[in-house]
Formats: sequence, C-alpha cells, structure tokens
Amino acid sequence: MKFIIAGLGSIGRRHLRHLAAAGGHDILLCRSGRGAPLEGELADFPVETDLESALSSFRPDGVIISNPTALHLDAAIPAAQAGCHILIEKPISHSMGRVDALRAAVKDSGSRVLVGFQFRYHPGLRKIAALLQDGQIGRPLSVRAHWGEYLPGWHPGEDYRAGYSARKDLGGGVILTLTHPLDYLRMLLGEVEALWAFAGQVSDLELDVEDTAEIGLRFANGVIGSVHLDYNQRPPRHSLEIVCSGGTIIWDNAAGGLRVYFAEENRWREFALPEGFERDDLFRAQMDHFLEVVSGKADPLCTLEDGIRAQALALAAHRSAQTGELVKFDREGN
Repeated sequence: MKFIIAGLGSIGRRHLRHLAAAGGHDILLCRSGRGAPLEGELADFPVETDLESALSSFRPDGVIISNPTALHLDAAIPAAQAGCHILIEKPISHSMGRVDALRAAVKDSGSRVLVGFQFRYHPGLRKIAALLQDGQIGRPLSVRAHWGEYLPGWHPGEDYRAGYSARKDLGGGVILTLTHPLDYLRMLLGEVEALWAFAGQVSDLELDVEDTAEIGLRFANGVIGSVHLDYNQRPPRHSLEIVCSGGTIIWDNAAGGLRVYFAEENRWREFALPEGFERDDLFRAQMDHFLEVVSGKADPLCTLEDGIRAQALALAAHRSAQTGELVKFDREGN
C-alpha cells in the first residue's frame, strides 16, 4: 500500500515512525517547504510540496493529515475526492465552513475516514466503557474530566508561541487542541443535549487564543458533567471521575490505572494497565487500526461523523463563552 503524509511536525513524524514500523515503506511526504530540513532517515523519503499533484502522480491508498488544524480540510477534501482513505488529526478543522464539502467528497468516492482521537485506544477508557455497558456499578449520574498541561513545556527547545496550539490563525486554543475529552465522553456516555462554557486567555502566556476553559455538559441520558481544560497547570493533570448509582470510577492518565468503588462491596478495586504500557502505544494502536481500515478489514473506530460532533461541541463552547448562551443540540448531536 502507498501513503502520503501531509504535514511533518511532531505528530506527523510520530505517524511516520509508526507507519514505517508497521511495514509501510512506500511513503511520500507532503510539506509546505517552510519547515526545518529533513535529516537522517527522514531525508530518504521523497518529498512533494503540492498535494494535488502528489495525489495524481503517486496515487496513494491512504493519506495521513497532520498539518495545522486550520489547514486540515485543504488536504482532506482533495484526498477524499481522489478516493483515498484518510487518517485526519483531531480536530478535523477550526470551523464548520467546509465540513459538508468533505462529507460530500467522502460519500461520492467511498473514502473511509478515521479521526485521530487516540484516547479511544486507551485500555483504561475502554475498561470504563465495558463497566458502564455491563452496568456493574449502576448507571452514570455525573462526570468530570480535567486536563491541564503547561503549553511551553510541550516541546522543549521550541518557541511555544509559534506552534499551531497558540495561534488563532492556525486553529489553536485550548478547546480545539485538547478536545479529546469531548470525544471520549461521547464515546462513554452518548450524545450531549446542552452545553455552556466560560473561556478566556487568563494567564501570562503570550497567546491570541483562550488558554483556560470550563465547559458544562448535559447528556441526552440525563448525565450532568463538566470539562476543565487549560494550558497552565504544573505538574500536568489529566483525569476523569464518573459518579454512578452503584459506585465511582476514577481514571488518572498520569498514574495509568483505574480505581473503581463498588458500593455493594464497600471497597475499591484497582484495574492496572497492561505491563509495559506507554503513551506511544495509543498511536501505535491507532496506526495498526488505520492500516486495517485502508485494507478494508475494519470500519473506522472514530468516524468522520464522530469527529464532526466533537468539533461541533468545541465550537459550541467557543460560542457559549462569547455570548453567554446555553447551546442546545438535537437527538443526533447537531
């Protein structure tokens, strides 16, 4: 199979590494030409600066889109029109402006789209999904997700102000960049019925986007919850707590494992991660799944529609923060 990787920042290089390790060697890199020169093993891969020309001449089976958020659809729409299967980084865009064009291209060509929410592969979150589905601790009542992480510490040695996460023109801001909880809460609890948010640039970081957000959620099944996001917290914290009618679930991404309180037993139980588990395993599992999607052996675990709904929630949070309104959704999450 043949692949194009569009965008070769840190996440693009991670995808390239996992694709090559999984046996994908017929790879073309598509870059703007403004980034740092490729060195070492990366210098061995052919490079194009015009995606549409590359799609026409190289005719890839799959396209991995890992350029800045605001440029995602510039690559995704022509890739879908060419009939390629796509792994697109989250969020799928910074606006809903051309989402329907991508939908139409995917429908017309039969392209399959996997959205890069890698936490869907996390064994702790998957265990939570199984516990909720089995009803072992009753039904969920409320939820709180918290993710705070210091932006200048993400890529030591780089100017955080130049990265897409810090720039409005590239689709940055903490809500879009750290949108993972909005996706995995949908995976665990279903569609959101209503949302409100406060957000703003409240720290001393040099940004033109929000660095802190507090988002309230009401799910269609009655669960009430909130999501906290920030670019400021040291040490970082990424955690999830779900209060159920028969107990409590606590997941801590840094600690790794899962703690569950079973009320009927009056005790906590620990669920450890697989031995040797590391963060990179999420991206490795995602790439393995994408190869199955491209070969027709699997349907996308996180579909284009999943990505669109997560983006709709993120943009609704922006809207609520700006206007003060409660944003409501229909039963399909629109």
